[in-house]
Amino acid sequence: MEAISKHYPLHIHTLRQRTDAILEEHQLAGLVIDAGYPAGIFLDDMEYPFKVNPHFKHWVPLTDNPHCMMIIRAGEKPTLLYYRPVDFWHKVAPLPTESWVEQIDLIEFSRLEQLLELMPADKQNYAYIGAHADHAEKLGLSRVNPQELLNAIHFGRSIKTQYEIECMREANRIAVLGHEAARDAFMAGATEFEIQQAYLAATGHGENEVPYGNIIAINQNSAILHYTKLERIAPQQRLSFLIDAGASVNGYAADITRTYAYQQDNLFAQLVATMNQHQQQILTLIKPGLSYTDLHIEMHKRVAQMLNQFELASGDEQTLIDLGVTKAFYPHGLGHPIGLQVHDVAGFMQDADGTELAAPEGMTLRCTRVLEEGMVITIEPGLYVIDSLLSDLSDEAKALLNPVRIDELRPYGGVRIEDDVVVLADGIDNLTRGFNLA
Repeated sequence: MEAISKHYPLHIHTLRQRTDAILEEHQLAGLVIDAGYPAGIFLDDMEYPFKVNPHFKHWVPLTDNPHCMMIIRAGEKPTLLYYRPVDFWHKVAPLPTESWVEQIDLIEFSRLEQLLELMPADKQNYAYIGAHADHAEKLGLSRVNPQELLNAIHFGRSIKTQYEIECMREANRIAVLGHEAARDAFMAGATEFEIQQAYLAATGHGENEVPYGNIIAINQNSAILHYTKLERIAPQQRLSFLIDAGASVNGYAADITRTYAYQQDNLFAQLVATMNQHQQQILTLIKPGLSYTDLHIEMHKRVAQMLNQFELASGDEQTLIDLGVTKAFYPHGLGHPIGLQVHDVAGFMQDADGTELAAPEGMTLRCTRVLEEGMVITIEPGLYVIDSLLSDLSDEAKALLNPVRIDELRPYGGVRIEDDVVVLADGIDNLTRGFNLA
């Protein structure tokens, strides 16, 4: 992990510079960032899996340490309040000793009541960032998640440091191992549930450690965009496999999708190959100054070409777009920002004040930004047979469809190809393809 850790000091330096400027603008002395703690299950003594506050893991690579806090003071070294209770019921995390600790001040505490006395003396001039407003109130912190402050922080998060990029590169490397294991398991006859186990084993992740619920979809299940059921019985006929699955490193996500045809001599295999070509061609267009919305529109033109090429529909590109035919086959956006969160913040934000640019009418997008050097985004075009969307088309649009060809494709579900890429001054750094995932 040396390739990652060597970039951490500059990462912290950058965060401190950004945050000091934001604190000055908002007339604050500092921030108290709450890692959070697990939520209890209703009428039970069990808890839901813990998910750390993304603002906390932005500063330190800790993702499974509830009740910790970061105190960020303008012009000073960040302070980590590290919770280590005396507990014979649960495993208590050791004190961190990695090199990143040199960049912070670490204060250990063992009782939650101690947090009150560890708060800054001038805490009325601090903002609390976290999920637990009631906790903030108990600590005497009255400024809870000020929206103007969050806007400025979120806008800054759009540009990744080299440390963040290297975390995501490593997450992609790990995820690729899982994708290869999953592909091999599918080809060997595994069920969706068995493929999931192969993926988790190859990545070394637990089911609650992956950054989002893996989509492991065989055959027609791949037309369900957020399919997570995991069937335990193999289909009678094996046709297609779509896997949308990632990995996490230091709290940073990878998000990769691949689609495979079981047989390589049919319509669906050709469709997958063609989608892969278009996805790669879209990647060559990426550069600073380009609107992400324009990339999405360009992909709809390419989907229109594919509908004609594979005789799923007939008509000129603009007609297929205007009548909603391309959207029926390709209903989601081209991708999204990625980082501390899979769908990272500020996808619509145009400035640090929080001004948002909504997606154009009729478009399903998670990002309308003008691309800048240092952004990390996903590019994930797709094409599916989703009967509910096709049935909603107007009669004029339905007249352009080829039902026979659609029926032929339906059992295969759909195709999606997704890479994670860094926007560079002169192109991209493809974090996914760098590990030779087909």
